[in-house]
Amino acid sequence: MRQNARDPDGFPVRGLAVTYRDGHRLDRHTHPWGQLVYAASGVMSVATPQAAWLVPPTRAIWVPGGTPHEIRMRGTVAMRTLYLAPTGADERLAACRALEVAPLLRELILHIVRIGMLRVGDPAHDRLEGLLLDLLAAGETAPLVLPLPTDPRARGFAERLLAEPEATTPLADLARGAGASVRTLQRLFLAQTGLSPEAWRGRVRMQQAVVSLSAGVPVTQAALDCGYDSVSAFIAAFKRAFGTTPGRYRP
Repeated sequence: MRQNARDPDGFPVRGLAVTYRDGHRLDRHTHPWGQLVYAASGVMSVATPQAAWLVPPTRAIWVPGGTPHEIRMRGTVAMRTLYLAPTGADERLAACRALEVAPLLRELILHIVRIGMLRVGDPAHDRLEGLLLDLLAAGETAPLVLPLPTDPRARGFAERLLAEPEATTPLADLARGAGASVRTLQRLFLAQTGLSPEAWRGRVRMQQAVVSLSAGVPVTQAALDCGYDSVSAFIAAFKRAFGTTPGRYRP
């Protein structure tokens, strides 16, 4: 199939199956191969220098080759990830993004992981690779990416919000811990992420909501998991963010 620079050793797609314990961290790293970061069970936090995502089994993150990224495990994570040789001129896979994992894509990922490596010149493997590339390119992009600020004070503030989506600590108290005033953080967040700290915290909470709902918890518990003490307020915020009710995200 796409040989030459894409697959010099004859294996354009490789699968990896590994289970990580809660709290395990893959520190920031890069590799020339693109990676589809997916977990059959458990939740991951994936971050690049520009953005962060919480990733339940209903989602995956496509990370193009050469992109610095780090992964943290929340709970026991059964990672089932794919590595793709550099795609050359295929612009469909040039950007990092979150994907909704439809049943067909999920089963294809697991099937390729069981095979281990796809071989160039094997007609069945060529068809699997082509289908995978098409599904990745055409896949529905999951909403609510979290753009990350670059200023160290704002970045520390953002990381605390990511670590504690259920916390109701006033932003002024969090700002003092970050070594900056709320006003300074407002300016930094707007300039570097396009969002106010309040709006950014709202996105963190909605990402946590999707994680909780994907695990099958009741809507009331999902609301508590992301800092809401009113279920009606949670449902309203969820509908504003996703255009649908929380029930759509429950298995």
